[in-house]
Amino acid sequence: MDINLPDIVAEVTAAFERYEIALVSNDVEALDSLFWNSPHTLRYGAGENLYGYDAIREFRASRSPQGLARQVLRTAITTYGKDFATTNIEFKREGSDRIGRQSQTWMRTPAGWRVVSAHVSLMS
Repeated sequence: MDINLPDIVAEVTAAFERYEIALVSNDVEALDSLFWNSPHTLRYGAGENLYGYDAIREFRASRSPQGLARQVLRTAITTYGKDFATTNIEFKREGSDRIGRQSQTWMRTPAGWRVVSAHVSLMS
């Protein structure tokens, strides 16, 4: 298996950067477009477990746009072949000393790279 092919890493990095911009600006439409529209998609958040694209979309639509700004401290992007990747970051929210962690699994779909699984947690 080819790990971290440069062109695939560039594609996933661009998709991840679109996600990060959409997240901190609360661009719900862009966020929705970056998740795989499937009942198999899941997102474990800091305070919620969301199963299926519809639950994730509903959560984003109802979430407050306040307090989304964050500083990414460390990023690890790994691609596995041409159609599968993981992105992992450590981050800090403005006004907080807690370290957050975000893991995403990305899959190439006919519509482009999409998050199929995500997990966000905060260290104590």
